Amino acid sequence: MRIDVPDSDLHYHLVSFDQHGAERATNGAHASDALVALLGNASAPVTDVFLLSHGWKGDVPAAIQQCNDWIGQMGRMSDDRAKVRALRPGFNPLIVGLHWPSQPWGEERLDAGSSPRLLSGDEPADVDALVEEYAGSIADTPRARQLLQDIFELGERQGSADPLDPALAQAYQDLREEAALENDEDLDDPTHADWDPRQAFDAAIADTQAGHGEGSGGRLLGGGGVANALLSPLRQLSFWKMKNRARAIGETGVSDLLRKLQAAAPAQTRFHLMGHSFGCIVVSAAIAGKPGGPAPRPVHTAILVQGALSLWAYCADIDGSPGYFHSIVRNRQVSGPLLTTRSGFDTAVGKYYPMGAGIAGQKTLAELPKYGGVGSFGLQGLAALADDRPIGSSSEDYGFVAGRVYNLDAASVIRNGDGASGAHSDIAHPEVAHAAWQAIMCGL
Repeated sequence: MRIDVPDSDLHYHLVSFDQHGAERATNGAHASDALVALLGNASAPVTDVFLLSHGWKGDVPAAIQQCNDWIGQMGRMSDDRAKVRALRPGFNPLIVGLHWPSQPWGEERLDAGSSPRLLSGDEPADVDALVEEYAGSIADTPRARQLLQDIFELGERQGSADPLDPALAQAYQDLREEAALENDEDLDDPTHADWDPRQAFDAAIADTQAGHGEGSGGRLLGGGGVANALLSPLRQLSFWKMKNRARAIGETGVSDLLRKLQAAAPAQTRFHLMGHSFGCIVVSAAIAGKPGGPAPRPVHTAILVQGALSLWAYCADIDGSPGYFHSIVRNRQVSGPLLTTRSGFDTAVGKYYPMGAGIAGQKTLAELPKYGGVGSFGLQGLAALADDRPIGSSSEDYGFVAGRVYNLDAASVIRNGDGASGAHSDIAHPEVAHAAWQAIMCGL
């Protein structure tokens, strides 16, 4: 599916995957086959392939909008484009947007002041609407829907000063088991084997009482801090589902697509992968390939923008085990630079990533948290391999070196946004696009 970027001379091809990582067909045809044909066209050889993955924006129109915004900004960097054409004669990019079915975490409607229906206290929330919303983002089975109904009805009686009702705690645990069954997840996964909804509730109440949320009074359907706290375990369950889906789709469908395109492309064609939010998990999983599978061909550039993946994901050792994507570093699967951006104005990653990943077990490691996102801290635990530095201007000469990791503090530009996500999606800036172009040109 070809899409022309508005007000630009650039276009891209959208490849869509289902929740299991299988490529979706349009009118009986797969977009990947058309891409293979383009790569085999000797009369217009492709020099560079770009694969871009969105994060939590799950429907096709939203994915297209994010691709349009990012590619449009890259296209407006006229000096960078002129330079890459000079350094790489015949520069002919093939741009691929990746769509995968993700549900929003829903924080835009869960935090203080962002959902009159749920948190304002002005009018009661619609329980049926809440059940519909969370069934879609956690588990959509009859039992899950009944458990959600029970949670919202029991929440009516929950007070902020009281311990979490045991019946509520059990309903959360039962919902977790139901979600694991539907999503084929391992309940003994060390990431959340010791999950306790009471700890999530207590942490959210403490956050409210510290002045970071709504007042401590009120019931679930009437608003207040209790509403925020009672929804906290549901946020965690939704987080795990989307995090696991991003990894699974990256390791299957997107990884297969990458290998398919690499096999079809001329040997000198370079590949560049960019992800935003959970899309950083998608592209990291695609680069690493299937666990235990053959070593894949390296890509040239990886750009992780406001990544919703662990800051330790690429490190050699965290609590005695390597990070999940450490093979990318160990096997030099990114031959050129790897860039990350981070911003203190990104509250989706700064606040909700550690909450979802496991705030109950939070501890610091040499002043860095155990549970934290790349969009807040960059990739850590890489010793002398990584450089932390502020993002430069749109004309900065970074001097990027192949094989190194660069964590760019982009708070000076990624800073606009409100609601629970803050500046999480405020990424289409000249400074960010220029840094990406500088990485792409490394080695030319």
